[in-house]
Amino acid sequence: MSEQHHVVIVGASLGGLRTAQSLRSADFAGRITLVGDEQHPPYDRPPLSKQVLSGEWQPEQASLADDAELKRLELDLRLGVRATHLDLPDKVVVLDGDERVRYDTAVIATGASPRAIPGTPHLAGIHTLRTLDECMALRADLDAASKVVVVGAGFIGAEVAATAREKGLEVTVLEALPIPLARGLGSELGPVIAGLHLDHGVDLRTGTGVAGFEGDERVERVLLADGTSLDADVVVVGIGVVPNTAWLDDSGLELRDGIVCDEHCRAVGAPDVYAVGDVARWYNPLFEQEMRLEHWTNAVDQSMAVAATITGTPTPYAPVPYVWSDQYGSKIMIAGHVGPTDVIEVPIGSYDDRKFVALAHHEGRLTAVVGLNEPRKVLRLRRLFQSRPSAEEALAAARELA
Repeated sequence: MSEQHHVVIVGASLGGLRTAQSLRSADFAGRITLVGDEQHPPYDRPPLSKQVLSGEWQPEQASLADDAELKRLELDLRLGVRATHLDLPDKVVVLDGDERVRYDTAVIATGASPRAIPGTPHLAGIHTLRTLDECMALRADLDAASKVVVVGAGFIGAEVAATAREKGLEVTVLEALPIPLARGLGSELGPVIAGLHLDHGVDLRTGTGVAGFEGDERVERVLLADGTSLDADVVVVGIGVVPNTAWLDDSGLELRDGIVCDEHCRAVGAPDVYAVGDVARWYNPLFEQEMRLEHWTNAVDQSMAVAATITGTPTPYAPVPYVWSDQYGSKIMIAGHVGPTDVIEVPIGSYDDRKFVALAHHEGRLTAVVGLNEPRKVLRLRRLFQSRPSAEEALAAARELA
């Protein structure tokens, strides 16, 4: 590939940086421009709801690359700059101020943004958590708070609740669905993991909607759909995210809850455009379905796959979805995906002991491995997916580890 070949990466978080690193590791000698809309150099997001939020880490400890590493990558690094348009015919990324940057290959790694509750007033003390600046603002508020309300019992909400509770704060978690963590863990396993919060004194309320917020300049109460209210010094809203594709609406790319891509994470109909991380919706040949994953491991692995394709060694990207969460010193791990009608069996440990491995299966096939405080066994069983085992084969393998 020519040294004049120019790769423009839009998004300077984990997926964008790892793409640049993977290109250089593959001896790509061309130009790399890395564009990020935050002023901060690339940093890791998982610690924002845990170590950085708690104060155990300072912000710089979440950095993904020091100055020496960024210099080694020989990047044209554009921080605090937003991409506003993608011109496919002319192969140009348009930046703030109408600056036009021509590319030979574009990689879109713009991530996702938190969903907002419609009608949320502009009151101090109401937070979302996605960026380092949002983390530091929330951390400062938690240091002065006593009552915290978390809206949404997904992993971000659960991790924030755990961090706040470990700081000694009074925490209430509101979940609109009748079962906590049902989207990621299903109706049986969701309540088991939610039990960690009950063990630690969290007031967990399911089937509870939010009608609004009240306060004089600063939030004071959360209004519930049943007409009652909760006092709150701090509110954290964690009700999911939306892929950052609005700047691509008039680009001609196919957008459907993300950028629609083929098995190589190449945008459909745009052979010189790729997507990685939260913003990518691609066809996973291992599971024979489209996926869009908001997982740390996916951003890393997908960026490596995209870099390999760009540098001439394409391999279909066919990962096993994998995510973990640390709460109250316990490690929750999920490989695969738990479906709403999956059968759950627990061949290792027990729910009551808060130490187990559960297998989910559907129509005789393994669909997910879920573990609590059994990291090595989950990682070993994760490998089974490559051979697409039957439920019985997977259960037999798990029982050998018990």
